[in-house]
Amino acid sequence: MKYVSLFIIQWVTGAAQVNNDPVKKFINIKVGEKIFTATLFDNVTATAFQSMLPLTLTMTELNGNEKYVRLSKDLPTHALNPGTINHGDLMLWGSNTLVVFYKTFSTSFSYTKLGKIDNPNGLAAALGSGNITVSIESR
Repeated sequence: MKYVSLFIIQWVTGAAQVNNDPVKKFINIKVGEKIFTATLFDNVTATAFQSMLPLTLTMTELNGNEKYVRLSKDLPTHALNPGTINHGDLMLWGSNTLVVFYKTFSTSFSYTKLGKIDNPNGLAAALGSGNITVSIESR
């Protein structure tokens, strides 16, 4: 009975919501003069992230495949190992580190999925090889 009660509490409060299907929650990510449209997933983490927008962030280069930035507050998490990260993936590492991936590769790390850039062509070139300032806003 304890297990059923816990599941019901999580279901009622939304704590168990981990739907990674795209919904019609769009954001714009501006890098220099280039704007990338992204679709957020239908989960509590993406909803909490969207509530923080608009943001202007200085993202740090890491490993030649991603940019990251620590957010000003913790977000709800449901981290899983995706196995493969695709260029254009938007994820949360830990509870407050936003990561934009601009290359596809295998990983052993766990992330909470936030969404995907709809058309990541040109993303790597726009982000460049160093730290960069990006602006993110709801559409």
